[in-house]
Amino acid sequence: MIVGNNFHQLDDLVLQLKGLVLVRKFREQGGADTDELTMYGEEIERVRDRLAELVQTGRTDRVAA
Repeated sequence: MIVGNNFHQLDDLVLQLKGLVLVRKFREQGGADTDELTMYGEEIERVRDRLAELVQTGRTDRVAA
């Protein structure tokens, strides 16, 4: 169950994920090179993994940035 601080972490991770997806799309439309888009994609995957870990276990090993 996600309560208290974990809910705050969940909220932070969802917000971070949404921001990364939006920025990647914005940069893609602005003509960013493949390396930059890959960097955003890799960070999106890391945040998704942390989000999944929090939902499955109720905790994450890293503090939300």
